[in-house]
Amino acid sequence: MTLTTPTSGTSGARGADEAGTGAVRAGADAPAADLADGPTGNPADGHDPRDDAHVRAHDSYDDLPERLVGYPAVFHALGIGSSAVRTVLDHGCGSGRAAARIVAASDARVVAADASPRALALARERRPHPRIDLRRIEDGRLPFLDDGSVDAAMSCFVFAAAGETGTLHDIAAEVHRVLRPGGRYAVLDVNPRSAGIRFSTFRSGEPGRVYTKGEPRRTLLDRPGGGAPLERSDHHWPCQTYLDVLGKAGFTDLDVHEPVLPRHSALLGNDPAEADHPPFLVVSGTKR
Repeated sequence: MTLTTPTSGTSGARGADEAGTGAVRAGADAPAADLADGPTGNPADGHDPRDDAHVRAHDSYDDLPERLVGYPAVFHALGIGSSAVRTVLDHGCGSGRAAARIVAASDARVVAADASPRALALARERRPHPRIDLRRIEDGRLPFLDDGSVDAAMSCFVFAAAGETGTLHDIAAEVHRVLRPGGRYAVLDVNPRSAGIRFSTFRSGEPGRVYTKGEPRRTLLDRPGGGAPLERSDHHWPCQTYLDVLGKAGFTDLDVHEPVLPRHSALLGNDPAEADHPPFLVVSGTKR
């Protein structure tokens, strides 16, 4: 693998359960498209300080359903924790929540990439770790990675943040390039079949509304301690779109998983929606 000068920190991770793609994640960080470029918040140089507040606000989202249901399903699909997965690409890492959980759950090294310098700066500040390399996605490309140089790859809440299928195809093609033969790629998003359902800490879409392919879908995210929910605009992609995109990129052995909470959780209350309705969609495939 070829990497440029490391930008990650050198201290230990600050906990995999800290309160979660560029683009982003229901349940995680602000979409890269919404973030101004540059590491500072100086309006005089075109950097609005409100963008920093936006990134930090989305990092406060209470991503409990993702921790209990979404990320474990992705880790299982990729074989994270096995000896065969030594390097993982987190494409659209946001502020680094998923990357922190990967290194907490395994001995793997993570290349955490995002288009937003603001999100990367927050990841560097809040979740530094010697096995996490933070990298900037440049015009949709990963120039710091050689062909076939990572064992597994994931995009968490990245596809829903993209408004054009062309963007989805570009992401999948670039991930396919850097993944080694036999490696798997998993895409995690809010389940399009669960639009409008109120889950423990988020709701994506309006109740009773039927969304068309690519249509914007308002997502509301809870913050710990209450207060006004955070609001983000995602896009509605049917499951077939994910299969089509991964298949066109060259992935085979495609798998669709709609995980639910395996048992009632004290953390989510006595009757969480996550136990009866799949909050997330995980679509994965293998590079041959």
